[in-house]
Amino acid sequence: MTHALTRPPAHAPGQPLPPPRRRGGKAGRAGGQHHAGPVTYIVLAVAAFFSLFPLYWNFVAASHTGERVVTAPSPLLPGDQLFTNLEIAWNQVQMGQALINTTIVAGTVALSTVLFATLAGFAFAKLRFRGRNALLAVVIATMTVPPQLSVIPLYQIITDLGWVDQLQSVILPSLVAAFGVFFMRQFLLEALPVELVEAARVDGANSLRIIWHVVFPVARPAMAVLGMLIFVQAWNDFFWPFIALTPDGSPTLQVALAGLGAGNHTVNHAIVLTGALIATLPLLAVFAVLGKHVVGGITAGAVKD
Repeated sequence: MTHALTRPPAHAPGQPLPPPRRRGGKAGRAGGQHHAGPVTYIVLAVAAFFSLFPLYWNFVAASHTGERVVTAPSPLLPGDQLFTNLEIAWNQVQMGQALINTTIVAGTVALSTVLFATLAGFAFAKLRFRGRNALLAVVIATMTVPPQLSVIPLYQIITDLGWVDQLQSVILPSLVAAFGVFFMRQFLLEALPVELVEAARVDGANSLRIIWHVVFPVARPAMAVLGMLIFVQAWNDFFWPFIALTPDGSPTLQVALAGLGAGNHTVNHAIVLTGALIATLPLLAVFAVLGKHVVGGITAGAVKD
């Protein structure tokens, strides 16, 4: 006896095709989202706590008196002296003028460094000229020179030019940084295809049009990151501005903070920390506004279509 083995039809006539079977879970599909486990959230929470606690304690200390700040155990809850300390810190030094000066210095240095570093990085990455590697080695070697070695000759130069206690004495020596040139060169070396530059030249574009329409759009993520790093560095710079500027003239924020809280024989640490809080808030505001764009620019080229 033989048994006829029949298979059901794949699909009945006139009926819609069944949906294809999915292989794997959501994490296995292309473009599927991966859900973090509880361990990930615990690690992130611990890291966030240790990162934000110094800022929180700075706020707590700024809301207490100087005697309470230095008394053990240290306070962990805000007090009622915040607005009083803010008024004292604001009026004790030229805090408003220092904020304006620091914004001018940090903004100018960040913009000039991003511009010049992008141009130099493009030249080192994609242009061919004699002595390119040797010149790049010299630029990188300058990063190993301690800035303290240039203080005396730099101060003599600004003295001869009559720039002591003027903002240009802080801005001009920092218009470009070797780190920025190397950073942009490394980014453009991989992100900018040489065929794209050659195609623009074939179409008749000159160097300025290539830089504006080809290099800048490709380098935008790295330019945003570099601008943020240089802005923060220039905002927090203390060593050279403290030498070139005076607290009674045109100080930057860090120079003004050096004169906070000073008394006859003691230092009011609450006032000093209040000034530090004032100096930190603009940086937090800048990061809150531009941080999303910086992160989005970094990840823009990380996923291929």
